Amino acid sequence: MYRNALLPSMIFLFLLFASICSAQQSNQKLRVLVLTDIENEPDDAESMVRFMVYSNMWDVEGLVATTSIHQRDKIADGRIKEIVTAYGKVRNNLLLHEPGFATESYLQSIIKKGYANYGMNAVGEGKDSEGSNWIISVVDKKDDRPLWVTVWGGANCLAQALWKVKHTRSKEAVEQFVSKLRVYTISDQDDSGPWIRKNFPGLFYIVSPGVHSKNGYHYSTWTGISGDNRHGFGGADSTIISNKWLLENVRTNHGPLGAEYPEWKYIMEGDTPSFLYLMNNGLGNPEHPDYGSWGGRYEWYTPRYRKWFMEEETRPIWSNAEDEVKGVDDNYYSSDKATIWRWRSAYQNDFAARMDWCVKKYSEANHPPIAKLNHANNMEVIAGDTVRLSAAGSTDPDGNQLNYEWMHYPEPGTYQGNHILSIRDYNKQSAYFIAPMVTQAETIHIVLLLTDNGLPALTRYQRVIITVKPAR
Repeated sequence: MYRNALLPSMIFLFLLFASICSAQQSNQKLRVLVLTDIENEPDDAESMVRFMVYSNMWDVEGLVATTSIHQRDKIADGRIKEIVTAYGKVRNNLLLHEPGFATESYLQSIIKKGYANYGMNAVGEGKDSEGSNWIISVVDKKDDRPLWVTVWGGANCLAQALWKVKHTRSKEAVEQFVSKLRVYTISDQDDSGPWIRKNFPGLFYIVSPGVHSKNGYHYSTWTGISGDNRHGFGGADSTIISNKWLLENVRTNHGPLGAEYPEWKYIMEGDTPSFLYLMNNGLGNPEHPDYGSWGGRYEWYTPRYRKWFMEEETRPIWSNAEDEVKGVDDNYYSSDKATIWRWRSAYQNDFAARMDWCVKKYSEANHPPIAKLNHANNMEVIAGDTVRLSAAGSTDPDGNQLNYEWMHYPEPGTYQGNHILSIRDYNKQSAYFIAPMVTQAETIHIVLLLTDNGLPALTRYQRVIITVKPAR
């Protein structure tokens, strides 16, 4: 099933963390802990505002202020507290739209400080912090669910937690501890990330390391969140990530939380892909980074390029993958950034709707449709079969009209015979295609995009994974 499984000796690591044959994310809430170098520039505060209006999707276990290459010797936990305070003022209104938003007092209680020093200077004997100790206590909870650590800045707070566990527990206990962690980092923003990967090779770790291109720009998958045409992101819609759009849809007339959202200077919300990846919207499956989601798509391989702080990786990690996407200018673009910006209209509209929830009654706001399949998410067929797809039973809570699109997503699948399959009636509730001829079992990913006609229009998904076997 996995196109890049080229290193058999590492397959056991992949299987340790993968959900077998599962197309959809479980409805069970994920446990999430954030490490942020907030106040190094405006984008962390922007991401924190968005995180707050989605926080009911997860069991939030910690909000930890850290350092990074951009902010080496100070932390700004006070800025997190300000945003959480603003969230508390709109929480009751958010609860009119969906349940599960934690109390302000709870979120304030899990704001912690990391060690105020740069990178590996904050790792070792005597370098414990309330943040690193908090990570250990959260992982140690009697909870079978893994802990997702999203790293918006440097990773040294996590590194210290791992260092302490390694130096105080048995080998078996360390392995158990590591097995409960899932990490998504926004590049390597200090030298502790490479240290973690080297010393804990069994750790599930997604990273899109920074690369300096010939023209001097620094690109990574996560920059697809808001990169524009000035920086080589041809095809992406720049109007919906502009400060003008954010002023109208987030910063003004959206209550105290929206008022905490600053203008961006370099990039909008560079850290947001780390939790867009965890959205339970029917598109992604966090245990399968190669499936693709609002937070990007990643493949299991050994990168071969120079990173910021260390020599080339010596073992496979989850890192940059490419999608070929038709842009707003009708040209096709193939890049790792496209794995995020291809969904830009959907995730920006969704954010705008959530910000409306901060101030509007239920009847005045839009809510996402409910995408359902009239069949399983996984199918087995024989080459030449007619594969029938149905979204019968899909609904919209606001009674809006539903628009259907069945999309072949070729990159996550193994079938590459025809790059894009022809799906008949692709824009109707029921569609079909003919299973292609294959010489061995191949997988095909079909994604249902269900979009309402509300304002703003909102999209939800279902993924169907079809295994095509050769005809006898």
